Amino acid sequence: MTDMPSRIFVAGHRGMVGAAIVRALERAGLPQPMVRTHAELPLDDRSATRAFFQAERPEWVFLAAAKVGGILANQEFGGDFIRMNLEIQTNVIHEAYAAGATKLLFLGSSCIYPREAEQPMREDSLLTGPLEPTNLPYAVAKIAGVAMCDAYRKQFGFDAFTVMPSNVYGIGDNFDPTSSHLVAGMMRRMHEARLADAPSVTVWGTGKPQRELVFADDLGDACVHLMRHWERGGLVNAGSSEEVSVLELAGLIADVVGYRGAIEFDRSKPDGTPRKIMDNRLLGESGFKTSTALRSGLEQMYAWWQEGQSSAERS
Repeated sequence: MTDMPSRIFVAGHRGMVGAAIVRALERAGLPQPMVRTHAELPLDDRSATRAFFQAERPEWVFLAAAKVGGILANQEFGGDFIRMNLEIQTNVIHEAYAAGATKLLFLGSSCIYPREAEQPMREDSLLTGPLEPTNLPYAVAKIAGVAMCDAYRKQFGFDAFTVMPSNVYGIGDNFDPTSSHLVAGMMRRMHEARLADAPSVTVWGTGKPQRELVFADDLGDACVHLMRHWERGGLVNAGSSEEVSVLELAGLIADVVGYRGAIEFDRSKPDGTPRKIMDNRLLGESGFKTSTALRSGLEQMYAWWQEGQSSAERS
């Protein structure tokens, strides 16, 4: 087990996964982490990032900061996705190492595995085939981060490794209609359709793709567990091993939201990767297993979002 740190930095604490890691650290009884907003610390600025690390000297670094989005955002803003992610991760990984950090966890994504990777996807399937075109710029940037962690470990002995989550959803998710991921985007449309008493809701694609979803707080707990126990570097998949089709997911979200209209699929829109489920054996061998069932996670996510909507209306 890794020695417990006295100084921890969570980069990206306002994002869904970063916030979940902060909550997981508290549940584990670890020191309250240092956090900075983008206005306080723009991680895409090399000099600002260097100044922070040299001044604060965190021992553990969780790199959850990233520019993320769904298929639409990736297609329209691919240049921003590759540039910003390359800048953020390059600055944080290097400056953490240079300032003497003892361990760094980099958040990858299952979308960087090959489009036609053998299922379930193992960690060693990375770079064995073509990527999914709809998120290529983002995936290339994330692969560069994985390679940088591995290279710094090999050349400098820096204990940096990558956690590869499956599709993440939950408290803190992004519900913006132009940049949301699958679950939040679908949940918002179902919610608005219920309020408008709309006869139908349209979902992109055929409904056939299979997805493995992991609740954000389960992922946060997995990240803290791996920082404490993982010593081998490289990649570790972190999923739920619970697979659902987009069609089944749409029906489940409609039920959670209380929408009773028809669900239609626009087959002219892209499906994305046909199937994404991960081999989570390494995570299990480390002593961790996710615990939140999909319906329970969706209910918690919807309750959190509704409370936020009500608070916004009251203010």
